[in-house]
Amino acid sequence: MTTDITVAVVAKECLPGRVKTRLTPALTPEGAARVAAASLADTLATVRALPAARRLLFFDGTALPEGAEGFDVLHQTAGGLDERLGALFDAVDGPTLLVGMDTPQFSAADVGPVFDDPSRDAWFGPAEDGGFWSLYLREPDGAHLRGVPMSQEDTGAIQFARLTGAGLGVGTLGVLLDVDTVSDAERVAALAPDSEFAEALRTETVGSLR
Repeated sequence: MTTDITVAVVAKECLPGRVKTRLTPALTPEGAARVAAASLADTLATVRALPAARRLLFFDGTALPEGAEGFDVLHQTAGGLDERLGALFDAVDGPTLLVGMDTPQFSAADVGPVFDDPSRDAWFGPAEDGGFWSLYLREPDGAHLRGVPMSQEDTGAIQFARLTGAGLGVGTLGVLLDVDTVSDAERVAALAPDSEFAEALRTETVGSLR
């Protein structure tokens, strides 16, 4: 049954030297970009299967990725990540679930609590590195994100405190691993061995050894 939820995927165009730069030099910049593209493809496929009313690609780039069919596209604004995410939550109407492109292992079950209880003010998905991989707001408001320092070990804790400090009732989703390093990529591939991401990583790893 479809629920009145917009699911937004935050993504950037997978160009060599712009994405997954910490996978180099183990992979070439081109190989890292292909692995990133596979990660995004897995994410979009999972989102397509969710019982959402609307699917949105919050995109930084020009050439849309494969698998974006059926997604509305909103191009990212300038500024830091907190400002861009704030702009996203100001631009949408109604309950909105945000997911990133760096957790290709994420499944419908991981966000099942959101769809089971969309009346909760917020749902927060913490990442192993101290950030967050998902955020749901029943009443979107970019002020909940602006000013939160991103890409730090305490980003998630600060964001969670921002939500609760605003008086929101916040539910917590499971902790997932973001893909940043080669070690992260190998762990995620083991968690989702049949994913496009895992296949791309195997291909690029084998190629780098030749």
